[in-house]
Amino acid sequence: MTLDQLKPGDEGLIKKLSSRDKLGRRLIDMGIYPGQSIKVIRNAPLNDPMEVQLNGYFISLRHEEAKFVEVAS
Repeated sequence: MTLDQLKPGDEGLIKKLSSRDKLGRRLIDMGIYPGQSIKVIRNAPLNDPMEVQLNGYFISLRHEEAKFVEVAS
């Protein structure tokens, strides 16, 4: 399952990042890497971007970016 498939209120454990290019580096720089717990807070009115909570802070990701984050719920 990927992060973009989770609904608001769902939580998961990050298993793997599928992107190894600039996007992968950006996700790691934001603290999104395997072993971290992540929770979906809400989706924007038109469903993009999504707000997630990670390590006590909130970040926004586009669904296109969240497709590269594999999670286990």
